[in-house]
Amino acid sequence: MSVTELDLDGDSAASRTTEDPLVEIARQLLAEIGEDPNRDGLRDTPARFARWWREFINYDPGSLGTLFESIGTSQLVVVSDIQVWSLCEHHLLPFNCSVTIAYRPTGQLLGLSKFARVAHQYAHRLQVQERLVDQIALEISTLSGTPDVAVIAKGEHLCMSMRGIKAAAQMTSTAYRGEFSTDSGLRAELFDLLRA
Repeated sequence: MSVTELDLDGDSAASRTTEDPLVEIARQLLAEIGEDPNRDGLRDTPARFARWWREFINYDPGSLGTLFESIGTSQLVVVSDIQVWSLCEHHLLPFNCSVTIAYRPTGQLLGLSKFARVAHQYAHRLQVQERLVDQIALEISTLSGTPDVAVIAKGEHLCMSMRGIKAAAQMTSTAYRGEFSTDSGLRAELFDLLRA
């Protein structure tokens, strides 16, 4: 039987070693779909299920605070094809996205890893893609100090391709902040860079 260190209600003083409640939930789920949670292939599945959920939801992006001095231009910086996985909050099924983040630095430059860290930070929760791009854009704007941020995500949602209509499709969502929301020339420059 698996044991997991749980932090009860965020109070480290109340932490104790106990079986993760997700283990029993997984056992119940297996029984409800007609499986025997005690058979050889499934015996350790409830503990794996619990560990995966905890790992996914408790994702730590690491430091988001490192900034570098800007080189003094208003050039466009684009980081593309950041691959993230998230979970549809409506069906608890995964979706994956390729995320592009663009910004025009003012006084501070973000380190390259920060873009992926921010994208993963917001992807590792129950989500909808439209909210995901908006949260990433707001965080990049806050960290960099610039209002000029664009986020584009293209994703495939298993809640559509595995259930319901059972058709694979790409969903694209965008969040434009600052001049990206008003300057069509700036958006055109971004699109040209993405096509190059």
